[in-house]
Amino acid sequence: MPTSKPHSVATLLDDAIARLTAAGVPTPNVDAELIIGHVLGERRGRIQALAMTDAAVQPEHAASVDELVARRATREPLQHITGVAAFRSIELLVGPGVFVPRPETELVAQFAIDALRSAADGEPVGVDLGTGSGAIALAMATEVPHARVYGVENSPEAYSWTTKNMAHVAADNATAVFADLADALPELNGRVAVVISNPPYVPADAIPRDPEVRLFDPAHALYGGVDGLDVVRAVSATARRLLYPGGTLVIEHGELQGAAIRELLTADGWRAAATHPDLTTRDRATTAVR
Repeated sequence: MPTSKPHSVATLLDDAIARLTAAGVPTPNVDAELIIGHVLGERRGRIQALAMTDAAVQPEHAASVDELVARRATREPLQHITGVAAFRSIELLVGPGVFVPRPETELVAQFAIDALRSAADGEPVGVDLGTGSGAIALAMATEVPHARVYGVENSPEAYSWTTKNMAHVAADNATAVFADLADALPELNGRVAVVISNPPYVPADAIPRDPEVRLFDPAHALYGGVDGLDVVRAVSATARRLLYPGGTLVIEHGELQGAAIRELLTADGWRAAATHPDLTTRDRATTAVR
């Protein structure tokens, strides 16, 4: 009796790419390589090399790849499938209940990191309001090791991921805080150098385009009221309480919200409100000075 051809990395890769392409996944090649690498415990470059040499794959590994590709084809986020997300120089644990950090937020975090580094304090304080996975707070803490950084979260589901990542990254200068935004950290009033937030900013009646966002990201991390700015208003008030004069505020937002946020911040008494584009030239962040 003829036997079926053994599975190889090349055949698994070709099949996964075809299935993910048919499902409309934006980056099918990358996702296929990462899924196979996750199952085999190898990096993308090694998977590419194994595919070129037609390396064999154990049947149980092939079955695992098949299962994970099927999940990704439903548009479940790749990071939920692998359980990790890269953010700047750190690796984060992620899953249901927490917003998956996006590459565009890495640039937003840079504004806060630069401001924290340039602060005159010997031990400047940074605060990330609505920290979720802890991505921004931990990036600040690891890249500005002489700073003290607090990540504030008010969702119990998201906060469980905050604490997991604080332990996972093990930055001694980072602290997770479970608190409502308006009441957070009163002991730091007027003592903070930098406040950053990637708040929920999608208007209540808007529908996110990407299924990964629409179907899997938690609603509390997405929607910000009728105009999308309810939490931005709260961030402005809390940041004014926390920052000392000359301190920096950084807010991530949607590409059409820059003008409204500059107007809002200026009305609240902030100085030098300015909006900055991301690498795709879309407005992505607004900064202001206390």
